[in-house]
Amino acid sequence: MHRLVCIHCNTQYPPDAVIYTCSACGHLLTVEYDIDTISVSRSDLLSRPLSVWRYRELLPVDIPPVTLQEGGTPLYHLKRIGEEIGLKNLYAKHEGMNPTGSFKDRGMTLGVSMAIQLNMKMVACASTGNTSASLAAYAARAGIPSVVLLPAGKVAIGKVAQALMHGARVISINGNFDRALEMVHELCISHGIYLLNSVNPYRLEGQKTIGYEVIDQLGYVPDRIVLPVGNAGNISAVYKGLTEWLDLGWIDTIPKMTGIQAAGSAPVVRAIQGDLPSVVPDASPETVATAIRIGAPVNGEKALIAIRKTGGIAESVTDEEILSMQRDLARLEGIGVEPASAASVAGIKKLQEIGMIDSDEEIVCVVTGHLLKDPQTVIAQCSPPIEIDATLPALLSALQL
Repeated sequence: MHRLVCIHCNTQYPPDAVIYTCSACGHLLTVEYDIDTISVSRSDLLSRPLSVWRYRELLPVDIPPVTLQEGGTPLYHLKRIGEEIGLKNLYAKHEGMNPTGSFKDRGMTLGVSMAIQLNMKMVACASTGNTSASLAAYAARAGIPSVVLLPAGKVAIGKVAQALMHGARVISINGNFDRALEMVHELCISHGIYLLNSVNPYRLEGQKTIGYEVIDQLGYVPDRIVLPVGNAGNISAVYKGLTEWLDLGWIDTIPKMTGIQAAGSAPVVRAIQGDLPSVVPDASPETVATAIRIGAPVNGEKALIAIRKTGGIAESVTDEEILSMQRDLARLEGIGVEPASAASVAGIKKLQEIGMIDSDEEIVCVVTGHLLKDPQTVIAQCSPPIEIDATLPALLSALQL
């Protein structure tokens, strides 16, 4: 059994309530389970394929889920980068290997499944790109229409292409992501459309499985989990999921939740470093990492709790640091990610350089989206192909052999 509960005033709502924030105080909601009724064991889970739905007893869906076989993403040991920056136990969880190329698929399999369970006929979101791509694909899988609002000219072309190809109604607005979210929220409330941004607590239930998989893949609890922070849903979700495992007695500690933002879009970092009680929004966020170009993170309140309660850290990195780590991940480790994904590893490099972490920590960086999500940024960083005559001497000359 589960219910929706306000994280601020503890007001409870039934599981079939179509509600996104507390009607009593306006704060965020979370999904709460009767932990003592969960009968599955850790060994039961480990006997199943690694995926989001391995953990179905800790998820709220009671119907056959709308799935594209998401989850089960690889965990890589970053040996060369780790050696370079002095961290021998550095790992990357590559969420870009999900069906539509980002971690959003974990949330969307839950969100669209809940839409069907609640008999909703249409789904919608605002997006910096990945959410729209994922929503469009899962709505198509479910056979229901979808609407996405994007900030015009601010979304990487690979993500727009996905939303269009999967059949979403794609609307670009002359405003930033935060305004797009306000508009789609109003639309959903007024027209009975199901909102699937991360303000929807059911979305985060799928994303919490990242933490579960990390522990199952390592075989132990790492010291630190590091995530890029945009709307702050992912870091909140992973923390929430691991608190459930703690309550079940399956783990006895929670990793230090560490959030990394772009320097031009860092309201959570300012709140943590300034010891502020809440996040103060950025009016004009700007960064090459479009997936985390969000000035007013919806889940900021939850993210502050996650970081503070685990003794974590929040840090920002420049666009130059992000792009440099994107290149290093590709060229030193063979791991292709979009810029926002590289922020987590760039942040750990910075934290190591300034002495904020121990060199023997077991650290997992979540890299959130695939390289091909933003091909234009990739091409802009790289030298163009060398064009030659179709002769062997010309080839040898070009290769300087």
